[in-house]
Amino acid sequence: MTAQTILNRLQPVEERELAPGEALLDAVGATDGPFVVRGLASSWGVVGQARSGDRAVTDYLRRFASDVPVQASVLPGEHKGRVFYQDDLGGMNFEPVETRLAALLDQLDALTGADDDPTLYLGSTAIDYCLPGFAAENGIDLGDVEATVRLWLGTRHRVAAHYDVLENVAVVGAGRRRFILLPPEQLPNLYVGPIDFTPAGQPVSMVDFEHPDPDRYPRFETALDHAFGTVLEPGDAIYVPSMWWHHVEGLERINILVNHWWYPGPGYMGAPLDALMHAILGIRELPAQQREAWRVFFDHYVFRADPERVAGHLPNDRRGILGPIDADAARRIRMLLRNRLNK
Repeated sequence: MTAQTILNRLQPVEERELAPGEALLDAVGATDGPFVVRGLASSWGVVGQARSGDRAVTDYLRRFASDVPVQASVLPGEHKGRVFYQDDLGGMNFEPVETRLAALLDQLDALTGADDDPTLYLGSTAIDYCLPGFAAENGIDLGDVEATVRLWLGTRHRVAAHYDVLENVAVVGAGRRRFILLPPEQLPNLYVGPIDFTPAGQPVSMVDFEHPDPDRYPRFETALDHAFGTVLEPGDAIYVPSMWWHHVEGLERINILVNHWWYPGPGYMGAPLDALMHAILGIRELPAQQREAWRVFFDHYVFRADPERVAGHLPNDRRGILGPIDADAARRIRMLLRNRLNK
């Protein structure tokens, strides 16, 4: 199976035009899947500079670059931009480098775009930290949502398919980006790697989407039946729903992506991956009959929880953590967990 074979099988990501007066978040709330809005950020300053070439883009970023340390990654040219593990999974194939954004921009300018150029990659860096003032000329209206805005900057690169718990509206500022997206239920067909040792925080698919191995990863064929794809130009935006898997490529010599991330629930909620790891610790190795019994518990208290069935028979002031969860209840649960884990 070749990369082109994969691209030919992708379903197109839905494209939307916002109606006059329609808020982006209204469109987000009206769908369960990803969608693209072409030209949403066509008026951005960086998008205007992208029309003039790579050097215009880097010069524009220099206007805002702060003299603070940032964590970049450098990959040898032999890896063709794939940000991933070493072959034996003993480490990563990239070297983390602490630098300044201005120095990184100088390095980007110096590269020729040759196939054997190293990959330079700056991922998930807070815009207000590294580019103060940038957001004033390059922003989108997300209403009352308090989004974390982050910069992704680099040469041609490929980021393995992964999910984010956060909701995301990503905007291309320069270059082009290819997104391949798969719904959460395709997890079993993506051959996910370690969840406690990852390239950038989230577990990733071990399948190389550029050169998939059907003998090693045969179920990936099924995943492709449910995959969507699109290529974004400067000014285009894509909504990536929470928990959707996405494989992302920067296709040009210099690529800029600006993520707008927000949590889909209250800020006091715990991290779902922590809950998964604790379930692996406490439940996975139990006998099958006990695991099935715990499945009933999780369905009753979590996945199919009906407040009346769960705790309607208890006085309101005696429901404890079975009652509504607010910030105070979340603090009590965390304290309870800490005490239990420290025993």
